[in-house]
Amino acid sequence: MTNKKYFWFLKVSSNLTFVADNVKVWKKQREMLTLRLNFKYFVKIKRMTMNKKTLLYFVLLVGFTFSSCLKEPKSPAPTGKTLSLPDVPYAYSSQIDIGRFGAPVIISNVNPENPDVTPDGATLGRVLFYDPALSLNNRVACASCHLQKNAFADGLAHSVGFEGKITPRNSMAINNPVLNRSLFWDSRATSATNLALQPAQNHVEMGMEDLDFLASKLSKIDYYPDLFVKAFGPGQITKENIGNALAQFLCSMTTMNSKFDKVKKNEANFTALEQLGSDIFNGSGKCRECHSGSNFMADDSPSGPYGGTTSSGLSVAGTANTGLDRYTVDEGRNNGSFRIPSLRNIAVTGPYMHDGRFKTLEDVIDFYSHDIQAHDDLDPKLKVNGVPIRFNFTELEKQALIAFLNTLTDEEYLTAEQYSSPFK
Repeated sequence: MTNKKYFWFLKVSSNLTFVADNVKVWKKQREMLTLRLNFKYFVKIKRMTMNKKTLLYFVLLVGFTFSSCLKEPKSPAPTGKTLSLPDVPYAYSSQIDIGRFGAPVIISNVNPENPDVTPDGATLGRVLFYDPALSLNNRVACASCHLQKNAFADGLAHSVGFEGKITPRNSMAINNPVLNRSLFWDSRATSATNLALQPAQNHVEMGMEDLDFLASKLSKIDYYPDLFVKAFGPGQITKENIGNALAQFLCSMTTMNSKFDKVKKNEANFTALEQLGSDIFNGSGKCRECHSGSNFMADDSPSGPYGGTTSSGLSVAGTANTGLDRYTVDEGRNNGSFRIPSLRNIAVTGPYMHDGRFKTLEDVIDFYSHDIQAHDDLDPKLKVNGVPIRFNFTELEKQALIAFLNTLTDEEYLTAEQYSSPFK
């Protein structure tokens, strides 16, 4: 009897789709693997006899298809845009003039953990900051949650990270990080260097948990080898240098050219309303007691009011419980304490607080005016006779405070080319 009598065999067609950047990604992310075999026809076998030549051809065909799929693909251009850098790097520096009345006072770096800033190092950091290749799926860059027009906040209560996951806290603005000893809402980072790669490794934010893999990945993208050579010398695409370059760029991001700064240098004058707001801010409103110094943030220096340790021995690190809730909802640094952030560019960085609960500056001032909660760990500066203070600002005082806070916006910082995306 012939084979036709026992079975009929029709041509098998397959459609395979494989989406991944490389074999290691396939192993790490099953979601990035889509493998589909569609059999247009089928083999109906009545007795287990088959033409050996046909069977061998089928097995070889499938094996060849799989081996072709498993070849490591070339790294894509993650942004889909062209990298455009000036022939001569910008003169990046971490120096800041905090002088007043025409007498310059230059400071550079209050934190010895931060790197020295070089033009080539910060240029590389700028590229890394805007490159979604730092995420596992090539879709999330540092700049995805830190937008220049918002002083590098993102305008959301909670940011959208890796594969659409939502961050538990608001993305902080970036204002003179070179002046910080404590970073993030819970002050877990002690320097820009310590901070730089934490978002990349975070499974919610960027998903790149293996930094050695990240270094290998970047080495296969055509523009990185030359940039790393310029910044660090030959053969230096390492996780340490990735973090160093990012930290250099962060430390170069200085903002000290607001109307407030120009008034301080006798180059401009406050309006009557702005002056009233300044008086309240520095006086009866007690704002300066927390938002102090040239960067309008908590003084977290070793001898500063927010630089000591708690009764349990944990460093305060620029944090305080400001009475947002009667009972702790988010632990923060310790029992509901969060970083007292810089108020520079505050008008463009809403929504406000670690959870973005306040949409506007009006909401923030209303809270401090009459709604501070009696948390057991409430900052003593916000208490009177053991109970939460009530400022009870008038409408004029509220508008004056907002007018003054608006003078802290540095329009140049929000548009400066050296801090913008190099991908065009």
